[in-house]
Amino acid sequence: MRITTATMTDEAERNASIAVLPVGSFEQHAAHLPLTTDTLVAAAIAREVADAYGLFLLPPVTISCSHEHAAWPGTVSISATTLTAVVGDIARSLEGSGIRRLVLVNGHGGNYVLSNIVQEANAHPGPGGPRMALFPRPEDWNTAREAAGLTTTAHEDMHAGEIETSLLLHLH
Repeated sequence: MRITTATMTDEAERNASIAVLPVGSFEQHAAHLPLTTDTLVAAAIAREVADAYGLFLLPPVTISCSHEHAAWPGTVSISATTLTAVVGDIARSLEGSGIRRLVLVNGHGGNYVLSNIVQEANAHPGPGGPRMALFPRPEDWNTAREAAGLTTTAHEDMHAGEIETSLLLHLH
């Protein structure tokens, strides 16, 4: 997994006002994909976004809400309450260093709570607009599927299918 190797000096020079936090999962992805599939996808998207816009790239949250896969070997999950607390703590820590905005890059469909976290963070936006954003949206995935010429629908290809396998083959 490629995570940031930026130094304190690198970040001081970048002087980013927005951070990017990839949120994946640690769960089964059939026999052909690693348990870190969603984390690898989220980290790759986050890196691209951070590089394109000069944002502060954070290391990924690798264990999240995967309760729907609990019976499968290798799956490890945390509660929505814990994920909410982790994201909140990270956002407050960033604010302490002057970064008031955070983009969450979600690689796992079961992380429903992330949309609630973003909604609550933006209930009272401060100066400069919304404090958090969530990416990619379902529309973004649909656009990517069309651009790639995938033959399955999002519903047919919900897990460990054409899009995740293609992304992992491309990335690794």
